[in-house]
Amino acid sequence: MRLYSLPLLMVAFVATSAMAGVNVSAPTNNATVAPSVQYVATATTSCSKGVAAMGIYTGPGKLVYKVSGAKLNHSITLNPNTTYNTVVQAWTNCGTSSVANVTVHVGGSGSPAPQGKTFSNLHAKGGWTGYGLLPHSYAICGSCKPSGPKVTWARYTGVSSPSQSGNATEHKIGGTTQYADVLWNNHLIGDFSSQGLPDWNKTLVPSLHNFTYDVWFYANNIGLSQALEFDINQFFGGKSFIWGHECRIAGGHQWDVWDNPKQAWHPTGIPCNPINGWNHLVIQVQRTSSNNLYFQSITLNGKTSYPKYTTSPIKTNWYGVTINYQQDGNVKQQSYSIWLDKLNFSYW
Repeated sequence: MRLYSLPLLMVAFVATSAMAGVNVSAPTNNATVAPSVQYVATATTSCSKGVAAMGIYTGPGKLVYKVSGAKLNHSITLNPNTTYNTVVQAWTNCGTSSVANVTVHVGGSGSPAPQGKTFSNLHAKGGWTGYGLLPHSYAICGSCKPSGPKVTWARYTGVSSPSQSGNATEHKIGGTTQYADVLWNNHLIGDFSSQGLPDWNKTLVPSLHNFTYDVWFYANNIGLSQALEFDINQFFGGKSFIWGHECRIAGGHQWDVWDNPKQAWHPTGIPCNPINGWNHLVIQVQRTSSNNLYFQSITLNGKTSYPKYTTSPIKTNWYGVTINYQQDGNVKQQSYSIWLDKLNFSYW
C-alpha cells in the first residue's frame, strides 16, 4: 500500500475494529482512462455509527471531491497524458478511516491512449458474418438471406473511394420490412476466433478488463439511417457482458447504451450527430473489479462524452470476446450504405 505524507492518511492506518473497507468498482486499477473519469465506490464498517463520508484524492493532500455517506459516484477531470496514484478514502463516525489506492493512466484530450494489444484494420479482415434482424423480436432471423426480400444486406471490401486508408469496406442495407436491421459480428478471441486466438486454456479472456473500439465511418445520406450500433462483447465464467452503443439518428440523435439485465436500451442524453462524410468514433469500456459493466467514454469527431452508466452481466454459455457493427432500417426501409475504415480494437 502506498503511504502518503501525513496528516493526509494517518488515521487510515490506525488499527481498530471499527475500520471502514473501501471497494472501488470503477475505474479499475492501472486502467487507461479519459481525462474525465468516473469513480464508483462503496464503503463498509463495523462502526455502529456507520460511514460518515467518502472522498477522492488525486495526490497527497489533494482532496478533489467528498460526499456524505457510504456511496460515491462522481466524475473528476485529470490532466491528459499523466499517471495518477489516486486514493478513495472513507471516514467513519467512530473517528477511523480506510483507503483504496487506484492508479490511472490518463490518455490524450480526445480519447484514452490505447494500451495492451490491438487488432488493426478489422474492417478489411475476415471473420465477419451478417444476420438479418426483424421486428418486433429482433432475434436473428434464421430464414433471412442477404438477397431478401424482407431485409437485404451486402458487404464489399477493398473500396478505394470513399476511404481513409485506400481499403474501406462498404456495408449496405435494404429490404421491404420497415425497421429491419442487419448485424455484422466477428469472433476475435476464444471460441470461433477469426484472429488465431482460440484461448484454449481459457486464461486470456478472464484477464481482460479494458476495451477500445476505434473506427472511422463514412455516410453519404446519414438521414436514412434509423440508428448505427457498435458493440463490444465479453463472455466467460457463465457471464455475458454486452457493452452495446447505439447512435440513434432518424430515431432521435442520441446515444443509447445497453442495459444487460433489462435487455433494453438506456438513453444517455448524449447527442449523436454524425455528418455526411467521414466520422471518427472511439468507444472505451471497462469490466470492473466487481464484474460490472462500465460504459466509460464515447468520442465522436473529437468530442468526448461520458455515459456514467454501470450495469451487471447476465448468464451465458459463450466464451470469448466479439465485436458487432449494426445498421438499422427506417420507417420506409430505404436502402443506404455506410463505409467503415481503420477499425482497430484494443484489449488489456
